[in-house]
Amino acid sequence: MYESFNPANPDYKSAVHALFHRAGFIQALGIQLKDVGPGWCETTLTLEPRHLQQDGFAHAGLVATMADHTSGAASGSLIAANEMILTVEYKINLLRPGVGESLFSRAEVIRAGKRIIVTESAVFANRGNEQKLIAKGIFTLSVLPK
Repeated sequence: MYESFNPANPDYKSAVHALFHRAGFIQALGIQLKDVGPGWCETTLTLEPRHLQQDGFAHAGLVATMADHTSGAASGSLIAANEMILTVEYKINLLRPGVGESLFSRAEVIRAGKRIIVTESAVFANRGNEQKLIAKGIFTLSVLPK
């Protein structure tokens, strides 16, 4: 954990849950909110054949999307009720093929400014009792009025 944060919205958990329910693309992929706290978020996804690329690995676009949305939710835990988050830039390193039954992502806010939030997100592949880091990214998000 980088530092402790105080959410601007005391009902931030409900706001983050709403982020997931309103995001049609995230719903279609099957990414689920696991847990959220001030400045961090965790998500999961059960891998299905539709998530895989031609060689049987989790598609890079899926991995990047999961890392991005998890970062957005971590950022969203800190903003006021009349604000929203929008990703403006990210860089992701795909470290190894995503092979397993499920994916897990954790994002943490590194720096929370008034208009810009920077996060770090990791994605892991789970196979049996083994968990391997498959991607690591850094995200810059803009805080905007709703």
